[in-house]
Amino acid sequence: MYKKIIKPLLDFLIALVICILTLPILLVVIVLLKLTGHKRVFFLQSRVGIHERFFKVIKLRTMTDKKSATGELLPDAERLTKLGAFLRKTSIDELPQLINVLKGDMSLIGPRPLLIEYLQRYSVEQKRRHLVKPGITGWAQINGRNAISWAKKFELDVWYVDHISFLTDLKILILTFMKVVGGNDISKEGHATTEPFMGNN
Repeated sequence: MYKKIIKPLLDFLIALVICILTLPILLVVIVLLKLTGHKRVFFLQSRVGIHERFFKVIKLRTMTDKKSATGELLPDAERLTKLGAFLRKTSIDELPQLINVLKGDMSLIGPRPLLIEYLQRYSVEQKRRHLVKPGITGWAQINGRNAISWAKKFELDVWYVDHISFLTDLKILILTFMKVVGGNDISKEGHATTEPFMGNN
């Protein structure tokens, strides 16, 4: 009952309240992004959702579109702005994903939605992460976030799929708040964000 009825209802109500409360912050950040040279403030990208359905995730832009002389995008570390780094550290860049929650594409809590090209690289067990809606935060995020390996992240994602409950979700919400306040595990050591998942072999 919790997974099918109570969780989706709580997702919608909590996301709506947070949207209203954080709207002033979002408006200020949008103005700052414009003033610091971001032509587009929102970042939309196709991700994999429940049952491997595709949807457009919405985030605030934290990197520029600067390219090299050959026309290729510069490395993340060179495109990540100071404001963008702050938005990532505080997770403010994730706020627009509340719209995804209101639309029903995402849950507040679940495995993070990842790139479409990763689909063919998962093992059968790892693909089980798509049996639930992806989340803004999740079990892997409070247990290392980007500082742990992909294999460990997927192991934690699958564990969550098998152990969804109100108490588990409440624990994740509380620990997520503590992680955000502490600014921990934002990126993998040696990387501005996190390294791409290249498969298990």
